[in-house]
Amino acid sequence: MRKFPKKPIRAGCIALAVTILTAACGICGSYFPNKNASAFAVSKNYSSDYSTTFSASLNKSIPRLVTLSRSQKNSLYVGGMPFGVKFSTEGVMVVGYGSEQPKNANPGFLAGIRPSDSILKINEKNVNDVNAMISAVDASKGDKITLLCRRKGKEFTAELTPYRSSGDGKYKTGLLVRDSGAGIGTVTYIIPETMGFGGLGHGICDSETGALIPIGRGSVSSVTVTGIVKGTVGSPGELHGNFSGAKTGTVIMNTSCGVFGAFSALPEGCDMLLPVGERDDIHRGDAYIVCSVGEGAPQKYSVKISDIDRNAKGNKCFSIRVTDPALINRTGGIVQGMSGSPIIQDGKLVGAVTHVLINDPTSGYGIFIGNMLSAMPDVLK
Repeated sequence: MRKFPKKPIRAGCIALAVTILTAACGICGSYFPNKNASAFAVSKNYSSDYSTTFSASLNKSIPRLVTLSRSQKNSLYVGGMPFGVKFSTEGVMVVGYGSEQPKNANPGFLAGIRPSDSILKINEKNVNDVNAMISAVDASKGDKITLLCRRKGKEFTAELTPYRSSGDGKYKTGLLVRDSGAGIGTVTYIIPETMGFGGLGHGICDSETGALIPIGRGSVSSVTVTGIVKGTVGSPGELHGNFSGAKTGTVIMNTSCGVFGAFSALPEGCDMLLPVGERDDIHRGDAYIVCSVGEGAPQKYSVKISDIDRNAKGNKCFSIRVTDPALINRTGGIVQGMSGSPIIQDGKLVGAVTHVLINDPTSGYGIFIGNMLSAMPDVLK
């Protein structure tokens, strides 16, 4: 089997609403790794105007290949529509160290706190956001503080003595942290009985550390596409858009195989039910993806599947190549923002788009739909 190219990037899209703070705490950068990242489009706009990107639709309607009873088991509503996500982290997440002091003198580093750790409490008081951390640290007036942290699911305590900043005179820990973000992805499927949904096909990750963002709470809303940057060799494309509506659901879990939550009602135009395709059902050859680029309802675009790894447990399970002339002409192929676009083969929902290759925007990877369903919380099924 052909080896995967070295530089895939995620095909989803997240626009960030972030604030850069100084060495005490901070929210900084995009939420996606620069290397081996999924095709998320990262916004340079860190304001409440959530500019971002996702994938496309032209003027071809989706054929109703299979219409099943709502009560029939093992059938899912096919997604393909973009969804906006606003979320807060659980506690605050450490993303790096401030520049006011050398690393070997940084209080946070010396206390054993590392990027990707979450800070949950300071002196036994909950830290729910960056402002709460800033206040707690500054209130110490330089006295030693105790932090309750979490690393890879395990809690630990750390003690440090804040230093007084020469810039603004406030007491700080030397840590850069973040507490929230926002962006746009693509819905893969919806469970008929619960309105639970899965999207992206991969997790929302921190750009500095590559670690999954520990989402504490999140909401879903509708979005409007505002533009497309076409993908070229060496430069992934992206779709730009804005949040455009009220809350339509919630997000409850962020995993390496997808983001999961529940809609308050079935999204408009989402009425096609298809059976779930097992990994053994997938074969080399023709398939199509379903996605939206802002011109009406989600549309279908032809692709070819190859290089299937039937033992894959992550989010790169097989290769896909866009063959649809209309999509290639419009976007260059797979663009940042298409993560989660459903993949249909032989009338079954078999997977979702997860990555685009930097050196070939028509090619990328997909995840088995079964991997997403296995990662989905039972309460949503």
